[in-house]
Amino acid sequence: MPTRRRFKQTRTLNERLADEAARLRAEARALAPGRRREMLLRKARQDETAIHIDAWLQSPGLRAPT
Repeated sequence: MPTRRRFKQTRTLNERLADEAARLRAEARALAPGRRREMLLRKARQDETAIHIDAWLQSPGLRAPT
């Protein structure tokens, strides 16, 4: 069985998502209104939502069920 290639992430998930969202928004600003621009903005919103969900999951207010 072949071995999997492993990659050690040097930045957190939130950092990577925030950078991608900013990059996508910048790219969308350079485009005229249309399908491609809407797709980029949608992906940026998904990345920002993922950041909020991750923060919510890691908040101290959440407790494991007992």
